[in-house]
Amino acid sequence: MTATPSLSARTDRSAYRSVDPATGELVAEVPAATDAEVEEALTAAETGFRAWRSRPIRERAAVAAQVGELFAERADELAAIATREMGKPLSEAREEAQFCAEIFAYFAEHGPDLAADQPLPTPHGTGRAVLQRRPVGVLLGIMPWNYPYYQVARFAAPNLVLGNTVLLKPAESCPRSALVLQRLLDDAGVPAGVYRTLFATHAQTEDVIADPRVQGVSLTGSERAGAAVGALAGRHLKKAVLELGGSDPYVVLDTDDVAASARAALATRLGNTGQACNSNKRMIVSADIVEEFVAELTRAAAALVPGDPSVEAPGTYAPMASRAAAEALAAQLREAVEAGATLHTGGTLAEGPGAYLAPAVLTGVTPAMAAHHQELFGPVAVVYRADDDDAALALANDTPYGLGGAVFSTDPERARRLADQLECGMANVNAAEAEGAGMPFGGVKRSGYGRELGPLGMDEFVNKRLLYIND
Repeated sequence: MTATPSLSARTDRSAYRSVDPATGELVAEVPAATDAEVEEALTAAETGFRAWRSRPIRERAAVAAQVGELFAERADELAAIATREMGKPLSEAREEAQFCAEIFAYFAEHGPDLAADQPLPTPHGTGRAVLQRRPVGVLLGIMPWNYPYYQVARFAAPNLVLGNTVLLKPAESCPRSALVLQRLLDDAGVPAGVYRTLFATHAQTEDVIADPRVQGVSLTGSERAGAAVGALAGRHLKKAVLELGGSDPYVVLDTDDVAASARAALATRLGNTGQACNSNKRMIVSADIVEEFVAELTRAAAALVPGDPSVEAPGTYAPMASRAAAEALAAQLREAVEAGATLHTGGTLAEGPGAYLAPAVLTGVTPAMAAHHQELFGPVAVVYRADDDDAALALANDTPYGLGGAVFSTDPERARRLADQLECGMANVNAAEAEGAGMPFGGVKRSGYGRELGPLGMDEFVNKRLLYIND
């Protein structure tokens, strides 16, 4: 049995550092919070909760609507910061900010109805019974670096509308994104103490989870972090939502245009430079088209050149979020090749301090290789050959993860039959994903538990209280 990892491996007081991954330049450094600042934030969050929950839900929704409007207004500013801080292409960073506007607008509009009282039938028809949805209190959100705004929005928006208060621990590499986000919510009228950015160390984060004033924790991150947070939450009897890794299958059963399908698969894989939990990390392609698919995939990937993520230029690829992440992925590729896999293109690191890794195409991965079971978090397309639909399904489900999955076919019912058997939280037919504020997001197996967005995102950190009145 593997020991549960500790969060307290690092306690450096200057842990929050913003480094431009395109150049390796240190842009900003933010000291970690003192213990006194952590205590003040907890006290303010608890005090803020009592006042915030007492306001009518439609007033809280109106504040959330204002947050959404500011996301839309400030999309360019937000995008420039995220691009400089974690390397996201500028157009994608702008889309991320605009999606956050949609998320806050969705919960501002639908939140009051989603949280409305629900009448229940009573025993023997006597009295009145109502299922109430009430806020639970102070929540801690532990956020990743790959989507510094979107991940926060999908956690914070429903919970602020519900009446919970939020302590937000950002990724250590994204302090500037966290600070601009704090200013946005402040400017939108979110009261002091209701949303608070906390530059906590790992040891302090453990203390916050344990604190009796905190009622729940949501983490988006690695399996290792999820195991640590889940163990801490369980030890202290706290509700947890964990959105962890993924190695999503992308099954192509047949297509009218193999080359176009391969290019679409690559474009999907390279979104956010391949650094998305629900990216199509494993492409499972029918035997009769796989050679042509790989050839076009390789040609398209090899044609890409490094580019400045702040300049929108077709035919370029952006850096990964850090040089360390790029080096780790390159090492995974080398290990796979040494074990017998075939690297068709890419996988090379650019010279210098930048975090550029050439987009790679990998085939010949077998269950005996580590790469078959690992999450390759970056610009790597792994392609598998499937001799028939049963083989495709077996490959699709042969993973410790269960986040999303997609099946493509000119026969939608054929694709639907296979998609129905995917072991994942989000199955898609003839689409890479169903992205939208109203679409629940989450997985099963080692991809974590709980859901965000949509009606289910409103139903996680809530006291589903029964009120019975005996007339």
